[in-house]
Amino acid sequence: MPELPEVETTRRGIEPHMLHHTLRGAVVRQRRLRWPVPKGLDALVRDQIVQQVTRRGKYIVIQLNSGNLLLHLGMSGSLRILPATTPAEKHDHIDLLLDNGNCLRLRDPRRFGSIHWLKDDPAKHKLLCDLGPEPLEEEFNTEYLFNKSRKRKLAVKLFIMDSKIVVGVGNIYASEALYRAGIRPSKQAGRVSKADYEKLVHAIKIILNAAIRAGGTTLQDFTNSDGKPGYFKQKLHVYDRKGEPCTKCGTPIKQTVMGQRSTYYCPVCQK
Repeated sequence: MPELPEVETTRRGIEPHMLHHTLRGAVVRQRRLRWPVPKGLDALVRDQIVQQVTRRGKYIVIQLNSGNLLLHLGMSGSLRILPATTPAEKHDHIDLLLDNGNCLRLRDPRRFGSIHWLKDDPAKHKLLCDLGPEPLEEEFNTEYLFNKSRKRKLAVKLFIMDSKIVVGVGNIYASEALYRAGIRPSKQAGRVSKADYEKLVHAIKIILNAAIRAGGTTLQDFTNSDGKPGYFKQKLHVYDRKGEPCTKCGTPIKQTVMGQRSTYYCPVCQK
């Protein structure tokens, strides 16, 4: 599933191709996504100018004159900028038509993505209103995370993956950040010290920024046929490395399951 760095890479990739352009309409080939595509989408966006392309959590927000489009890529979705005349393939469900002859095309093989039309402030929408702070902003800091964790018996890995606590710390990034901070993923969130939370906040910011930079090296792919930016090119120290030696101490990396997700850690370096 695309996580925060992938969505941010996507946002940065499509923004220069859309900003200040006028939408000439929309082509909807498949309305049955995670939620039905809004009826009359073509008329809703026609002659609307793209004011901003922003992100909240794993959602992309395209601000227009009289409303906003809220997009989610689901499990397998991707966005590409293509000539509008490019023949659509099986899983190409929606085109937003631009005034320069190009389109923003949503491809979603598993159809878990979504697109919504919002007249009001996106921050008040039910999908966004309960989200925690962005991990790369100042609001996400040691004091905030430590205070939120008090008396919490939930494993710290699941705690930082809760989007109501902080958005965008997905499975891979949680494992990598906890390794960098030297914290065992199964440790109760309420038992992690303030000093360790300081390390963890710092690690999360470093890991996510590195992932965004890695994706950012392939932004040109958003105008190619495959539309697959270079996700996860940064070096991974524990994720998917079961049995391989720890890069710090040489101890074999262990794997367990937490919250139905694979979790990787070093039994020596993470306490």
